[in-house]
Amino acid sequence: MIEHATGTHVFTPDPRNETIRIDIDGTLYPRAEAKVSVFDSGFMLGDGVWEGLRVHRGRIAFLDRHFDRLWQGAKAIAMDIGISRDDLAARLRGVLDANGMDGNGIHIRLMVTRGVRSTPYQDPRVVISPATIVIIPEWKAPAPETATRMLNLFTVHVRRGYPDVQDPKLNSHSKLNCITACIQAAQAGADEALMLDPHGFVATCNSTHFFIVRGGEVWTSSGDYCLDGITRRIVIEVAREAGIPTYERNFSLTDVYGADEAFTTGTFAGLAPVGNVDGRVIGTARGPMVERLQQLYLARIEKELA
Repeated sequence: MIEHATGTHVFTPDPRNETIRIDIDGTLYPRAEAKVSVFDSGFMLGDGVWEGLRVHRGRIAFLDRHFDRLWQGAKAIAMDIGISRDDLAARLRGVLDANGMDGNGIHIRLMVTRGVRSTPYQDPRVVISPATIVIIPEWKAPAPETATRMLNLFTVHVRRGYPDVQDPKLNSHSKLNCITACIQAAQAGADEALMLDPHGFVATCNSTHFFIVRGGEVWTSSGDYCLDGITRRIVIEVAREAGIPTYERNFSLTDVYGADEAFTTGTFAGLAPVGNVDGRVIGTARGPMVERLQQLYLARIEKELA
């Protein structure tokens, strides 16, 4: 296992990743030769948007939803991705084919930055190239025990901010807010950080979304101060379709500490159960609601690929 990855991001290293080919602006490079300019907007300023994609049976799950979020994010920051959705989908398929990736256990990081700048400066008008598009595919499956191992969360002082400061709905390369939260949680010995919104209600985790179960109901945050997560949205949909009362609402740490079950969601690992938050024991084993939702989520993936 990778010792420096915790929580839902633990994975077993795969030696094939040392020889992967990475797509940069439509050209494939060996991993050791894949580079971007020091003047690139992403490296210099975190100016760009990205998506994490999961491959199942050689196909990318929920690609349309990920593309919707990518293009909406680019539009929000007045960035032209520069190619069509069909062309980008072809590039994704091409890099998978080039690496012989036609099964499961594959994760893709798709990154789009504003492009190369003529000088170190934040004004987009100094950009002198089209957008930079990088596609990194890896054999990277979550550890099998992720579905049952009880996560340890710690509530950090770092808040998810107001949208007029930096909108948390934007999946941007500027992740320092989440990184500082992750650092505080790691130093507290936790797997991941639980983050509050500016009003003190529970918002999200630093790299996943957060849910609780109380009295047969599933609660997650209002969504006002977190990324519009693809897996989060699908879990809400499948739960409601199954007749499970599911609510997007404000709730506090008091509600969390007294919850029957809790879990996180994310593209990499799907649903993962939470065992304790801030030293309060939520459960010592995966609960029935989490197990049921995991099955519903996997069934939705199979339906998506059918």
